[in-house]
Amino acid sequence: MDRLAGKTAVVTGGGSGIGLASAKRFIDEGAFVYIFGRRQELLDTALQTLGDNARAVRGSVSDLADLDRLYETVRAERGGVDIVLANAGTGSFAPLGAITPEQYEQTFDINVKGVIFTVQKALPLMKAGGSIILTGSTTGEMGTPQFSVYSATKAAVRNLARSWAQDLRGTGIRVNVLSPGPTRTDLALDVVGAEAFEELGASTPLGRLGNPSETAGAAAFLASDDSSYMTGSELFVDGGLAQI
Repeated sequence: MDRLAGKTAVVTGGGSGIGLASAKRFIDEGAFVYIFGRRQELLDTALQTLGDNARAVRGSVSDLADLDRLYETVRAERGGVDIVLANAGTGSFAPLGAITPEQYEQTFDINVKGVIFTVQKALPLMKAGGSIILTGSTTGEMGTPQFSVYSATKAAVRNLARSWAQDLRGTGIRVNVLSPGPTRTDLALDVVGAEAFEELGASTPLGRLGNPSETAGAAAFLASDDSSYMTGSELFVDGGLAQI
């Protein structure tokens, strides 16, 4: 397929998991992709998988200077960007009563501040037809024990898309949320634990965990003109977990 032929994409958190799978799918559909992440070893390994149509830039979405450097690289090498997948995220468990300021600040810095400035700093490089995709989560829709801070960040992401769809009126740029359910990534397995995560997957109507490639397919749909009449929307890839 070549739905993204000639397009330039930026994927934050692109060194592993859903970000890496989405970068690969974008490239398979014709895009050139910049992956952005904090860990150089993950980026280097990812580039071996992605091949010549990918470029890695190291940095954190919570560091505005790092984002400036990312987009200056994109501007200098490609002239602009057509697709932004604001995917970088983090989270940890803490029940009410055990939440620390450090946990709150880290989670909101990456999951909310990082999303806001990943998108805002991309806008001068985008034009009509551009697609912004924010990675949400089923936790933004559901009450999740011990995971309230992370869940609150994803609820915030959902409203950012609704509000930005209004802000972007007349620009031809779309913004949507892609919300995975329990998906087999290293981060999720580390945070939740393998056994508990498998049980969560088994509780979905489809009875299993998702694969990053399945979420990547939905990301490619939102990135392409196949979703040209969608903005402000949320697309769930969750095995039905948050739908029943």
